[in-house]
Amino acid sequence: MRKVHVNVGKSYDVLIERGLMAQCGAYIKDVLGKTCTAVILTDDNVDALYGDTVQQSLENAGFGTCRFAIPHGEENKNLQIWQTMLDYMAEQRVTRTDLIVALGGGVVGDMAGFAAASYLRGISFVQMPTTLLAMVDSSVGGKTGVNLPAGKNLVGAFCQPKLVLCDPDALRSLDADVLADGVGESIKYGVLGNKPLFDLLATADWMDQTEHVIESCVSAKARLVEEDELDTGSRQYLNLGHTLGHAVERCSNYQISHGHAVAIGMVYATRLAVSMGICPPHVLDEIIDMTKRNHLPTSAPFTPDMLCTVAQSDKKRAGDQLTFVLPHRIGECELHRVDIADLPELVQIAVGA
Repeated sequence: MRKVHVNVGKSYDVLIERGLMAQCGAYIKDVLGKTCTAVILTDDNVDALYGDTVQQSLENAGFGTCRFAIPHGEENKNLQIWQTMLDYMAEQRVTRTDLIVALGGGVVGDMAGFAAASYLRGISFVQMPTTLLAMVDSSVGGKTGVNLPAGKNLVGAFCQPKLVLCDPDALRSLDADVLADGVGESIKYGVLGNKPLFDLLATADWMDQTEHVIESCVSAKARLVEEDELDTGSRQYLNLGHTLGHAVERCSNYQISHGHAVAIGMVYATRLAVSMGICPPHVLDEIIDMTKRNHLPTSAPFTPDMLCTVAQSDKKRAGDQLTFVLPHRIGECELHRVDIADLPELVQIAVGA
């Protein structure tokens, strides 16, 4: 088993091993030191695949259980669906000493985590990610939330899990597009500070090393979260590709998925860095080649004006400034603040218009 310790205010472990879903009850009981009612919050797709396995494991360990599935898809990551989670838990008379188990991808993890942060002013939760994207990124770090019509993740809270259980066997059920979403986030970690990981992802061999890829990404994220738990400084490096990537998602009405949008956003950020003279042109070529090798897009059919309008509502905006993460080379990036007034020109350069 691989283990990454996340040493924040309320520290926890990320466990990575095949077959963990069938053993989750014992690991959760060990961390909590007790049993209680475990509410499994999931989506309809994941529920059909893994709901019974997880529920049985929890019950075998002595937990009482109940299970609620929301409709799958980013379009359902909203306040209305989130409220159905809260209503269900209230109907089940879930108490402050009980537990939420977030079983699913990033949408479920973000929404269930936000439910944990807010229901009865806070109850414990465990992340059980079932997509590569959630395993390498969104299940770790304590960011939770939902989307508003104006933008992505505009409502939420910091809420660290008690435990994260990553079972790479779940990746076998993913279609190619969903798997590629996770590769997009994994490439981000390579560009940020791990050139060997970047090089590995350029080959077909990474599919045989998923535990290593997950551990590498989680370890990198853990270091940044430990330095800056509430995202006011160095943790912002994790937004590489996200500022314009989130705008791409929103402009597509979430038809372009998160990992695909992040890949596009990385290309846009690197093109901007090249234009500013802080990044050699060959780095842009490497990132474009990497995204194409992994069946990810390098551009989106939205005008600079459309992207700029959405980016101005980005949750990372601070007053009249927005922070871009710009590569210097593979394995090294910098935070670069820009004035909102300059955003239209910079976005035009980024998209290559």
